[in-house]
This record gives sequence, structure tokens and C-alpha cells, in this order.
Amino acid sequence: MFKMVSAKEAISHIKDGDCISVNSFLALSNPEALQDALYESFTKTGSPKDLRVFCTGGLGAWDEDRYLDRCVKAGAIREVIASHYNSMPATTKMALDNKIEAYCLPLGLLSHSVRAAAAGKEWLFSEVGIGIFTDPRIDSCALNKISTKEIVKVKEIEGKDYLLFKTPKIDIAFIKGTTVDPYGNISFEKEYVTVDALAMAQATKRNGGKVIVQVEQVSHVFSRPRNVIVPGILVDMVVVCENPPEIIPYNPALSGDIHVPAAHMDYFVNKIAASKYKKPETGDKTSDIIGERAARELRPGQIVNVGIGIPENVGRYASKLGILKDIVITVEAGGIGGLPAPGIAFGATIGADMICDQATQFDFYDGGGLDICFLGGLEVDREGNLNVHKLDNFFAGIGGFANIIHATKNIVFCLSFNTKGLIATNKDGKVQIEQEGSVKKFKKEISAISFSAKNAVKRGQNVLYVTERCVFELTEKGLKLKEVYPGIDEDKQIRELLDFEC
Repeated sequence: MFKMVSAKEAISHIKDGDCISVNSFLALSNPEALQDALYESFTKTGSPKDLRVFCTGGLGAWDEDRYLDRCVKAGAIREVIASHYNSMPATTKMALDNKIEAYCLPLGLLSHSVRAAAAGKEWLFSEVGIGIFTDPRIDSCALNKISTKEIVKVKEIEGKDYLLFKTPKIDIAFIKGTTVDPYGNISFEKEYVTVDALAMAQATKRNGGKVIVQVEQVSHVFSRPRNVIVPGILVDMVVVCENPPEIIPYNPALSGDIHVPAAHMDYFVNKIAASKYKKPETGDKTSDIIGERAARELRPGQIVNVGIGIPENVGRYASKLGILKDIVITVEAGGIGGLPAPGIAFGATIGADMICDQATQFDFYDGGGLDICFLGGLEVDREGNLNVHKLDNFFAGIGGFANIIHATKNIVFCLSFNTKGLIATNKDGKVQIEQEGSVKKFKKEISAISFSAKNAVKRGQNVLYVTERCVFELTEKGLKLKEVYPGIDEDKQIRELLDFEC
């Protein structure tokens, strides 16, 4: 039977060394009151300490003084396993400085591993991750030299290689819902995503742990069964926080309380809180040029995924070009239909037709359900391999990238030709490079492999690399220049700036 407790009392049940799993997707659905109480307990008493954190989608708002990021900075946490690190600046810094153990695995694999743990399985088998950094024959999922756990293995079955991922043993689950009914059933009316709430609660109980849920309200009316996300039989404690601090003000277009027609999308996109990402250089239209060109790869009837950052512009231009009504965009956090929310609200969906559990969405992706995807990148090599997750002294994490590209028929990478100072404009249909960036993105060799060109060629996937000045395509021999935009000098502004021929 669940108990209604204060956040302070809930935290008192956490022991030193426990594994805490947070059901969040970046800044979305983060149970902040529980994390604040954990921080206060540690800073006042020194306990609980030596904690391990497992979070499929990452937990952060690009602010080291919010969520568990400040607990990491304070020294309460010794290990983190997540797919995304860029939104957790303190955690990333501590990991790169060898002050905590840290591991990065693809979002879909972590999500599926929670579901596997709920079923009592010790390992998860998957083809996703073969040939990229998660494959121990290629690289390592550890962020530093003190992270030495073996959480990934390679196994050959009937002549085919698979990766085996260790499933988590969760002691404490932190979940954020909206309402608790008299039986302890939890519904998510005002949440934009459910992430892995049910599977996480099941996995925690399977391990003999405790499930703690933060809600906004108590209802004396029993919930409609289909509206229950986490049943009361799995809930140990409920913490009521009537006015929780919100990174993103409540928006009924994101929760599904109102449906948004395609003709109104631009209006609602503009109402979403401003992005936390760096602002473009004054007058720079690089992201717009890339987004508009990439959007021209869309075809009626396609099922689509659009990634965070520059690819967000694809959805915006699909709306502006009137294509949105003819396609279905999906988001790895669970949204189907509508338009992905931009910036810090990424993961939510404006006007979704459905919002499913994250693991279910990745079932669809891994099975080849996507027709086309648009994703970003940090650097590309001459073979067509792409790095999206790390550079020297920088670690973003892989997120849902590896699962999204695994079986998608058409892949469009959206990235600038170079960076750090690049300014590009588009006037009268011609692109002008006003200022070149000082850092190359297309290189002979790259820091890490997030996307294996060899695997893509083997699968017969069509792959494009769309920049602000040209488009490359992947061939059996590597990168090939496919298209040069009007206004661009092919030799001076492309070929002479490359370290290889294409």
C-alpha cells in the first residue's frame, strides 16, 4: 500500500550506494522536488552518498544547478549511466575530469534494458551498436579511464554478431506524474511524455526497490483504467508538489489536451520557450539553409524522425512549405504525428496524434518503421562515418541516434560544412559564405564513430549529408559530392577546403 509522504521523508529511504533511476527525457517529466530534497539531504547530512544514477534519456536543463546535476557536482553521486550528457554540464565535466564513473549507451538500448530488467533478464541482445563506439572491438562506452565496468559484450549467434547489454538493478525509482487516485494509481495528464515509467516501476519492484512518485494533485475519483500509467500496486510513496517549478510552462498543445492542425503549427512553435542552445552569429542563416534544403527530401506519406539542433528546422520548413500535412513526424520520446517541440522542450510534440512509451517507439524504429530521418553531426570522415557524440573535452552523448539510423531507409545528416565563426546567407536564391568557420567538420579521420558507413552500405540505406553549401552522398567508396548550391564556388569553397577527394 502506498504512502503519502513529504519529499524529505521519501529521501530518507535511500541508502548509501543505491542505484536511483530517474524517469525523464532531458528537461521533460523531471521530478524536481525529489531531486531537490536529495540535494538538501546530502549537503546537510552527507547522506545518501556514493549513489549510482541510471537515466535513459538524460536529466538536465543545460543548467548545473538544477536536477541531479547539482547532486553530482556536490559529490553525492559516483556513477552515471545515460544516453545523453549535453544537458548535464556538471555531470559531463565531472566525468571528463575522472571524478565520477560514467557510461554512455544508445537511448533505445537503455530503454529496452529497463523493460528487460522488469522481466528479470540479466542481459539484452541487440544488433544496434555493432560497428560503432559501443562495440568493444571499436571503442568504449566509458567516458573516462576510471569507468571500468564491463556492461557490453559481443556474442555471435548463428554466424551473426550481437551486443549484449547489462540490464540495470534499480533500487529507487524517481517518477513524475500528475495525479494520484485513492488506489495510488498514477496518471500523467499534464506530462508531455511517459518515457519508461511503467517498465521502470516494474524493474524497481522486481529488484526489491522502492518507487517514489511526485504528483501535482490528489484525486478522490478513481482513474479510468486506460488513463493509468503506473498502477498503485507498484507505488511505494507519493510526494505531492502542488506548484512544481517548471522549466517549460504548461502547454496544452504538448500534453495533448488540444489538437493542433498543421496550419497552426508555426503559431505554437513560436509560443514554446526559447532554446538554450547557442544563438547563431548575427545575420547567419546556416541552419535555415540546411533545414530548407533537407526538407526537400520529404515525400508524401513518409514516416519521419527529426532530431535536435539544426534538424529541428526541417520540421519548421515542412510546415512552411505545406508538406507537414502529407507526412507523419515522430519523436523518440514517444510522439507520433504533429511537430517536434524545439530547443529545451525537445522530446515533446506539438499536436501529437499519440504519445506512446519510449520503448514502444524504439520497437518501431528498430524494426524499420521509419522512412526517413534527419539528424545532426559533429564531424564526418572520408568514408562517410559520422561522429555525433564526442570531441576533445566535449561529450554530448549518443541519445536516440543509433537506434533511429539502425534500420531507417533514408538518412539525412544536417550539419554545417565547418563551424566556429561560420556565417552564411541566402540572397535571391544564391548562397553566400560571408565568413568561413575556423573548425573543419569534414576530415580524413574523426574522434569517434556514432554512425558506421560500412554498415549503412551493407544494409542498402540511402545517406545524404546536407550542409549550407553542398550535399554529399554515401557510396561504396565513401563520400561523393552530389550537389553544389547556386552562388558557391565548387573548387574554392568546397574541394580546396577538404582534406580528401570526393
